Amino acid sequence: MPIFVLIHITMDLIIKYFSHLTDEQKNQFSLLQELYKDWNLKINVVSRKDIDELYLRHVLHSLGIAKIIDFNTGASVLDVGTGGGFPGIPLAILFPYTQFHLVDSIGKKIKVVDEVVAGLGLLNVQSTNDRVENIKGKYDFIISRAVAAMPTFVHWVDGKIAKKSNHKMHNGILYLKGGDLTEELQDFPQAQVFKLTDYFQEVFFETKKVVYLPL
Repeated sequence: MPIFVLIHITMDLIIKYFSHLTDEQKNQFSLLQELYKDWNLKINVVSRKDIDELYLRHVLHSLGIAKIIDFNTGASVLDVGTGGGFPGIPLAILFPYTQFHLVDSIGKKIKVVDEVVAGLGLLNVQSTNDRVENIKGKYDFIISRAVAAMPTFVHWVDGKIAKKSNHKMHNGILYLKGGDLTEELQDFPQAQVFKLTDYFQEVFFETKKVVYLPL
C-alpha cells in the first residue's frame, strides 16, 4: 500500500477525535509515522508489531490525556519515562503553547526524541537523558505511560508539582494505565480513573485508562 494512503488512513483516525486541528498540526501528525519508521530501523524504540499501528497504539493513546484536560498556554508538563516520546510528543503537537519536558534514563531513546522533535519543528519540547529523581524544577502536571506502579511513580516525582494551580483541575499526575488498578490505587483515595472507552471506540482501548492523581 502506498505510504500516502497509510498516512491518510491514520490521519483519519486522529481527525475523527480531534477535528479542529490546524493545517500545521495535521502536517506534523502526518509526519510522525515516517519519522518513527525511519528512526526505528536505527534505534528500536517502538515494537515492530506496533510501528504499523503507531497512530492507534501510541499517538491516539497518548492523546487520551487531552480528553481529560486542556493544557493552558504557558503550562509546564513533565513526561517521565517518555521512551520514544510518548505521550509527550503527540501532546506537544496538540498543545503548541504548553511547555513539555521529556525525560528518560536511556540515552538512545532521548536521541530519537530529539530527532523526531527536530523533524517536526516543535519549539515547545525539551528533553533530558537522566533519571527523573535528578530533574529540578516544578511542573503543573506530570504525565507518563505505565512506567511503574503508582506508589513507586509518586515517590519518583515527589516535590516536582507546582503548588499554584492554573487549570480547573488541580495540579498533579495524569497517568496512562491499563487493567485492574484497584490494588495499585488503594492508598490513593483521591485518584480519579477515566476509561478511554468513554472517548474512543476502538477495541484497543477496552482496558485503557487515564488516572488523575491531584498532588
